[in-house]
Amino acid sequence: MVRRSPAAPERAGKVRVYARRVEKPFTAPGIAAASTGRAQPGVPAEIEIDPDIRIAWTLPARFYSDPATFDRCRERIFVRSWQLIGDTDSVKVPGQVQPVTLLEGLLGEPLLLTRDQHDTVRCLSNVCTHRGNLLCTAPGFEKHLTCRYHGRRFHLDGALSHMPEFEQARGFPAASDDLPAVPFGAWGKFIFASLAPPCPLEELLAPLKERVGWLPLHEFTFDPTRSRDYLVHANWALYCDNYLEGFHIPFVHAGLNEVIDYGSYATELQRWSNLQLGLARGGEQAFDLPPGSPDAGRRVAAYYYWLYPNTMVNLYPWGASINIVQPLAVDRTKVAFRSYVWKPELLERGAGALSALDRVEREDEAIVESVQQGVRSRLYERGRYSPTREQGVHHFHRLLAEALAG
Repeated sequence: MVRRSPAAPERAGKVRVYARRVEKPFTAPGIAAASTGRAQPGVPAEIEIDPDIRIAWTLPARFYSDPATFDRCRERIFVRSWQLIGDTDSVKVPGQVQPVTLLEGLLGEPLLLTRDQHDTVRCLSNVCTHRGNLLCTAPGFEKHLTCRYHGRRFHLDGALSHMPEFEQARGFPAASDDLPAVPFGAWGKFIFASLAPPCPLEELLAPLKERVGWLPLHEFTFDPTRSRDYLVHANWALYCDNYLEGFHIPFVHAGLNEVIDYGSYATELQRWSNLQLGLARGGEQAFDLPPGSPDAGRRVAAYYYWLYPNTMVNLYPWGASINIVQPLAVDRTKVAFRSYVWKPELLERGAGALSALDRVEREDEAIVESVQQGVRSRLYERGRYSPTREQGVHHFHRLLAEALAG
């Protein structure tokens, strides 16, 4: 057993999620008026989004094509965000380990999920604190984490347990020789982590817990055969812009428009998220809601949740389609579709019919790639928002301006 100098910092534990209602659905609370400040050499010019959607202008076109802005988004938005990194099925039993890469292609941060001998799930850095070697390169079962480079060994909770040839080292080991613990938590089986949380995870997830907490997420099973990745030749934020409004549904998604009641399509804003509620047309598949649901008595076809800045949780009567928008370059984005099936007999019914989701995605890709070309035009600078149909886009843009100003 190794004696340590200063005690290791307290490690991340379980996250408790609390509920919170927003009484004004079209006003996102807590977003201060923000801009990125005056332009400086090598720094993008200021971005201002008026809080009043009736007079606000959209993001400037340069946001979607400027490499310097893209680099700033990496550090100011994605480093400081909660990201969905996996589910608890990957670390079901003590001794199980699962390496993950946080936003591969953008952040590329090596992380490691473990379940230690005390049956506690941990999220740790997957980088040896000696010389920076990757510790774990494949999922499996381990009693210890041993670096293949020089033999440094760690317990599954990240604490250093052994290091050869260090008997003469002074002040060793210290807390910094343990594997850093990464803030993390879960909603049901879904695990989120953040290098620098912009808010407590409870605050991000509270609206989901309140609205759809009745869903038995432990019964949702990942189906790799119904999951895939899409490569979109457009800026990541354009993809999110498109997701955050149903305004385009009658014009782009003829099939979806036949099963969703566009007239009742509604957006509800929270501080760090929003919900688009899709109600079913007559005769189409809808949720069988429990009596305690806030939507009891309504024919809900889909809950479309967006979590700042790039996670989409689409809930259908058959289960969940989770989309993670992963920026790769200023004009290239990977969108990971992950399907978790709850009721397989409903897979091909209603707004979430799985065979139709691929068509909807390809329709979205085509329009977003067209917009990417358009925003490069020398004759386009920025546009205006529909006050009745683009509240989610306006909310998103205000969050981006706030983050880049911080």
